[in-house]
Amino acid sequence: MNTLKRRQAQATPVRAGLAAAPDARVVEAAVAPRSPALALQRAARYRAAAAQKATAKSPARAAPATRAVQAAPAARTHSTPQPGHALVDADLNDCLHTYEQRVRGRFAAVLDVLRTLSSCQHERDFAAQAQTLALQKLGFELPTDWLANAWVAGVDMAALHAHCLFQTVAQSVQQAGFDQSCWRARMPIGPQQWRDWGYHTLDFSPCADGRLQALLPFILRTTPAPHVWVKAYAGALFDVEHDVADWTQRELERLTGAIEGGAQLDYLKVAVYHYSSSAPCEQGCAAHGSLDEQAVQAAIERLVALQMAVDNTFGLGAAPQVLLIGVDTDCDAIRIHLPDASGQIHRTRFLDSATLYRSSFGMPAAAAQQAVQQALQRHVTELGGLAAKGNEAGLLALVQAWLIANFSQIEYVNRHHAGRYAVIGHDEAFVCAGEAVPLLHLRNQFYFAHLDTVEEGAADLDVGARIFQGLNVQRGLALPVLVHFTYNARVPGARERAVQRGLRVAQAIRARFSDLAERGLLHCRVAVSERQAGSVLEWAEHAVSAAAH
Repeated sequence: MNTLKRRQAQATPVRAGLAAAPDARVVEAAVAPRSPALALQRAARYRAAAAQKATAKSPARAAPATRAVQAAPAARTHSTPQPGHALVDADLNDCLHTYEQRVRGRFAAVLDVLRTLSSCQHERDFAAQAQTLALQKLGFELPTDWLANAWVAGVDMAALHAHCLFQTVAQSVQQAGFDQSCWRARMPIGPQQWRDWGYHTLDFSPCADGRLQALLPFILRTTPAPHVWVKAYAGALFDVEHDVADWTQRELERLTGAIEGGAQLDYLKVAVYHYSSSAPCEQGCAAHGSLDEQAVQAAIERLVALQMAVDNTFGLGAAPQVLLIGVDTDCDAIRIHLPDASGQIHRTRFLDSATLYRSSFGMPAAAAQQAVQQALQRHVTELGGLAAKGNEAGLLALVQAWLIANFSQIEYVNRHHAGRYAVIGHDEAFVCAGEAVPLLHLRNQFYFAHLDTVEEGAADLDVGARIFQGLNVQRGLALPVLVHFTYNARVPGARERAVQRGLRVAQAIRARFSDLAERGLLHCRVAVSERQAGSVLEWAEHAVSAAAH
């Protein structure tokens, strides 16, 4: 038996069982009715069962494990889960954990397969055996010509690694309907909720940092939907002119009746900064040198600039509602900065979900919800009122929903990541430039640079290149950049124009990082996807040189 076959026989399955169907409880969660009474019954059963186990184990274990939000334990052990917070959706957490494990399992398999191939590439039947292993473990074939002459000069592992990452991204997008079916059915905040609260569009601009890529389904428990836009920029420094154009388009649709009930609905712009509670000087926002005060102030200034730009262009009072959210990337707790009566957002005045989680822990669901509502009202009183364009009740309802929904994410990190992520810094697999990859929502899966041209997105790309200098380049792996744009199939020629734009951006990226490209340490791939469907990545296999014409 040759080396590769022997390794295949001895190796344990990669993330065994991750691609299997969810267990009965997860399946039940996906199809069960979403009535509040049933949700409370399930939560009560979960708490009672967990409390019984904890009491049987040791009386001392009955104390709530809220300290995990504040500091990481000395040793990361897997003990019996503690009773949960009354407002936490344990079934939704199970669905999200299944999703996380399944997607991460695909990417982890890439490294496992390549490590095996690296040590066996001089075997006589290497090409055939490599294809068999790739199909078994990854679900796709490898480029045949890359394997054929491996016995002469070896396989270019940096190129093969990038190729496998891109194929795994496409695979995850294509299978997202199945992967996400459970948690999408249970999201507590969806289109109907934010319309009831007075908003037709939610426009988020988080930092491009990969730790915020799970912002919607995990951190905020909000359904990704057509009019929930996520446009990430380094340091949350969004492009004001582009945002004015986006707001103008939606305002036109509202005024022409294209938005149902639009006369009573508004546009909400949310900037999202991040910080690290355990390593503030090392693991904060790279675009701001891990200076938290600078990150918060810069985000506030962009929100003010957007409002001024709209008011100056379309008349006083036309500006959209704005909001500022901060994320502690150690544990995914959030801070929400509300605008005071004069419309000013304060850097040091906010509501903190971790504090509210701890103070309401152990309360019955109704009492805990009331405690959050009272804390929110006290905060508004301290601000002297709330600037919400006449929709104070709707904005408070949305903020309260986000705070309570984040309790589930705090408990998710407590249970599945020992209260704080093992890797609190960067651990992304690739860079996405252009428009975000549809249907891929997972922390630290990719670093995202929103751009139309490399020139305008240079700062974001440079930050991403610095991050991957440590993650990949120093280990001999390439900087993998997926250039992605969407198109509208109803517009003639839209796909071809999206492809050409992608090819131009890829060519410009190679020119900007020519030192890496010349060393074989930069690999770009261009893909487009249809804006309405978005369930398939379509590769642009044309020569990059065509982009110049």
